[in-house]
Amino acid sequence: MTYTVSDYLLDRLNELGLRDLFGVPGDFNLQFLDHVIEHEGIAWVGNANELNAGYAADGYARVNGIGALVTTYGVGELSAINATAGSYAEQVPVLHIVGAPSKDAQAAHLTMHHTLGDGDFTHFIRMASEVSCTVADLEHATAVSEIDRVLREMMIHKRPGYILLATDVARVEVDPPAAPLNVPAKLSSPGARESFRKDLTTLLAGKKTTVLADLLVHRMGAQSNLTEMLDATGLPYATLMWGKTLVDESKPEFAGIYAGVVSNERTKKAVEDTEILICAGVTFTDTTTAGFSQNLPEHTVFLDAQTARLGRKIYAPLTLDTSLDIVREVALEVGALPQDLLPWEEENHADVDMDAPLTQDVLWSLLSRELTPGNIVVADQGTSFFGMASRRFPERSMFIGQPLWGSIGYTLPAMMGAAIADRDARGVLLIGDGSAQLTIQELGTMLEQKINPVVVLINNDGYTVERAIHGATQPYNDIRTYNWQLLPAALGAREDEVLMLRVNTATELVNAARLTQQTRDRLVFMEIMMDKDDVPALLADVASALTRANS
Repeated sequence: MTYTVSDYLLDRLNELGLRDLFGVPGDFNLQFLDHVIEHEGIAWVGNANELNAGYAADGYARVNGIGALVTTYGVGELSAINATAGSYAEQVPVLHIVGAPSKDAQAAHLTMHHTLGDGDFTHFIRMASEVSCTVADLEHATAVSEIDRVLREMMIHKRPGYILLATDVARVEVDPPAAPLNVPAKLSSPGARESFRKDLTTLLAGKKTTVLADLLVHRMGAQSNLTEMLDATGLPYATLMWGKTLVDESKPEFAGIYAGVVSNERTKKAVEDTEILICAGVTFTDTTTAGFSQNLPEHTVFLDAQTARLGRKIYAPLTLDTSLDIVREVALEVGALPQDLLPWEEENHADVDMDAPLTQDVLWSLLSRELTPGNIVVADQGTSFFGMASRRFPERSMFIGQPLWGSIGYTLPAMMGAAIADRDARGVLLIGDGSAQLTIQELGTMLEQKINPVVVLINNDGYTVERAIHGATQPYNDIRTYNWQLLPAALGAREDEVLMLRVNTATELVNAARLTQQTRDRLVFMEIMMDKDDVPALLADVASALTRANS
């Protein structure tokens, strides 16, 4: 087979670690998909629709470091743009490849299907540019260099890229890559390094210090630098909900999840009452801070993706991994002191009626105890996310949510993508019935891919998170009740592929969790029956803050 632009693009993606490509076939991408099927290093994962493909590629990229999806022009790409916007907001490098009409058809301004009928073929790339760090409409002569440019910028900025691949350009014969893709190393200015080191030395000497970390540490590839700094210094640390499981939550130095005024006393004291707070990769959002209620110490050091900030002084360019290494070195040199931590308030279930209907707080407390090291837990932005966010997770586990973009239904395909990215880790999906109705079709793809996650569906009769914010009795928060026990079979599941469970009480939950641990060769679908007005304590507090903000 002739080596073409299609092969070059696939080889470059494979070189960056991509092993699976999500999407939906359409006539403008079918010939490109022939090359995907023939590629030895990349497997095709067909999805139920383009939005789900985008969500799956996002979840895949959060685990794998890069993800990609393929859609057809116009109708396909616009179906996926919500997912791309979420990847952009939450800094996830996902490449969107769009199969397009030939350059001849575009130049002739033909009234083609999947277009707006006006002969203008640039509408959708302009839309994509708003939610991509870089876009390219590949041309015959420059396709190879443009592919390299898009991928390079994606990996530097950790945001989505977009490639418009016309059918005739995809067939152009080119040479294979002559050398690995050149992604510039993260460079920090020597002057910025020395200036930051000097000022930090003065600040940290003999001071009680706490570290608050968040999502950008993961996105910028600085997680090992953070871990080395915490292990070496013994400083206490906390994260926001967005950065949950960024650090080892099983260690005594873990102070908890910081959420502003609704934080527990151990976490609040560690973050707010310390002399020095080191904020590593922190972004404060309304949902992770209960309406921007954070209260930071006077001396707070901000370590961002490309800069550090101490008071009004900014040190740049200074990458996050470099600034974390400087904090480690300086803290050891000058003797930064750990902020004292209050003891954990361990939950006591002695007075829980194990045979009574489950409540939200009992559910998440018991369920968190059943997690094992290595679990990838994906929680939808409702009772699931807020119920689990404050629970301690075992080491080497991963927690994925979408608290900034907050697109309901995201997590079901995203968990599938994450589980495909790491087939050795068991995925755990936590999702409400309202959210699941948006994307449940992808359960069929999970079965096709032979991954065996645990799907925990909270059946609480509608949009409970919205009821908590506004309209507790309004009909717009009601949904049609599905018979969830029948759905897997309707989506193609055989009896030997799925274990179906329904849970009403704490006793039934404990028994179901035990059975789940013993069932590794099948997808487990656990339907948990809950009261529609019951919410986790953390969500009640955050919902009150959002209600005040919306009013």
